[in-house]
Amino acid sequence: MKKTLAVGWKEFRHIARDRRTLLILLFVPTFFLLLFGYALNFDVSHITLAVQDSDRSTASRKLVSAFVNSGYFDLVAEVTSDREYERLIDRGDIRAALVIPRGLQEKLLTGRRVPVQVIINGDNANTAATVMGYSLRILQTASAEYQLQSATRAPAPPVSVEPRVWYNPELRSAIFLVPGLIAYIGMISAVISTALSVVREKERGTLEQIRMAPIDTFTFVLGKTMPYFGISLCSSLLIVLASMALFGLPMNGSWALLLLSLALYLMGALGLGLMISTIAESQQVAFQIALLASFLPTLMLSGFVFPLASMPSVIRGISYIVPARYFIVALRAIVLKGAELSAVWQQLVALAIYASLMLTLASIRLRRQWA
Repeated sequence: MKKTLAVGWKEFRHIARDRRTLLILLFVPTFFLLLFGYALNFDVSHITLAVQDSDRSTASRKLVSAFVNSGYFDLVAEVTSDREYERLIDRGDIRAALVIPRGLQEKLLTGRRVPVQVIINGDNANTAATVMGYSLRILQTASAEYQLQSATRAPAPPVSVEPRVWYNPELRSAIFLVPGLIAYIGMISAVISTALSVVREKERGTLEQIRMAPIDTFTFVLGKTMPYFGISLCSSLLIVLASMALFGLPMNGSWALLLLSLALYLMGALGLGLMISTIAESQQVAFQIALLASFLPTLMLSGFVFPLASMPSVIRGISYIVPARYFIVALRAIVLKGAELSAVWQQLVALAIYASLMLTLASIRLRRQWA
């Protein structure tokens, strides 16, 4: 442990003296424009839908079919209670829930108004607004058809819609974008800074001196990671606090769970940076590889801006190896929904596996270079 702390203190002192590492983070080159062509898609499709049908009638089944046959919604679950679709929304398994009350068909036949509820997950303001528009359009069309079939020809539409947007009722884009910005800034700063650290040792010849020291590669990797981990964690927490003060970002969940998510995510990003530093032979090459491995994947393939469900299946498959995909889901669930560990444990396990894998691979590659 003393050796790890010694390496960490040495790296921290170097960061404090060398401003080049901080300045280089200001440059954002553009790569792989072709990736934008595949991933840039603002259309919202394959909206996962759960249905709570308390009527179980022909009219209710026709209403559900209207949603499914519209081409926008995918029916993924049928629930029998409010608690079930609440749990599905908290886990991110569905984007919307259609709640059909008991007595729907009877009221329609007599021309009475029927309140049909659409529960929409509002952690993504743009998607929520689109889902609301689709739902209103489908229900208004169905209402007009039932009004023509009604024996009493009621002047008012027999089906009334009462949409409710959870977690972001005002559909503010800032509430949706800020969690993604935390993931984006954390990944970029952590990967680039650590990617340059070991390469800098190579260029200056100090890595050969470290090889002769009584220290193993894993201890060296942990020591290199410690100062960058502390800086990245503090930076991410400051972004969260600033977002709460300036943009009204809520904090409905546990701070401990938020810190755990941030720690796992940043450890994976730092491990990726160290892995890159063992491959590259110069800081220029390390910087370019770091951007390719972190900048565009985090921006395009994490669900930060563009819905993953609207992307081609090949691109969606690639997104499973992007850690920001899991972190953004967990962060939005904790901050916006107040989700507990039971709702985000899968994302945390994925982040832990990614962090362990990156740190282990970095240690193995460094040990081979020292051999």
